[in-house]
Amino acid sequence: MSLKTVADPINVSQPLDEQAFGQLYDAYYSKIFGYAFRRVGDYDIARDVAAETFLKAFLNLKKYRFEGHHISAWLYKIATNEIKLFFRNQKYRPDLFGQLSDDMLSDRELLTVFEREKNEAERQMADYEAFADVQRHLKTLDIKYQEVIALKYFEEKSIAEISLILDKPEGTVKSLLSRGIDYLRQKCG
Repeated sequence: MSLKTVADPINVSQPLDEQAFGQLYDAYYSKIFGYAFRRVGDYDIARDVAAETFLKAFLNLKKYRFEGHHISAWLYKIATNEIKLFFRNQKYRPDLFGQLSDDMLSDRELLTVFEREKNEAERQMADYEAFADVQRHLKTLDIKYQEVIALKYFEEKSIAEISLILDKPEGTVKSLLSRGIDYLRQKCG
């Protein structure tokens, strides 16, 4: 199987061998890690979630049904389940969109970029403040709304992909997304 076939976001039409799985890993690791990081807000935990996701995917290659679905949906579904497992084991209310860290604001590299590109930095800060405000409000929503909003707007997944990832009918996903956005608008005022 070629890299083009593996990295193709549309589908994978035949079983993967170990070499092709390595290419799949290279193509999707950063996306799965980013999704996990935004959900748990901790670098090390996100790295563990991504590793577990690919380990479980590798161990279950023979079980994956190649029915024209996006293989990324399968990976995101595994990652979503790993994140849920982490929170269940921690008996912890998930802060699915991470925590705003003081370390991010004191990062020397970030300050250097701000000094070199003042106008861009001001725009970024305005965007960041708006995003942080939305994050604070998102954290107050039920998890079911956080999940669909995260997948739709942070991971740019289609309704069909979200349906596969969360194992919910497309109509339910649309309804959750609509209600979640309505609740978010009410909270943002």
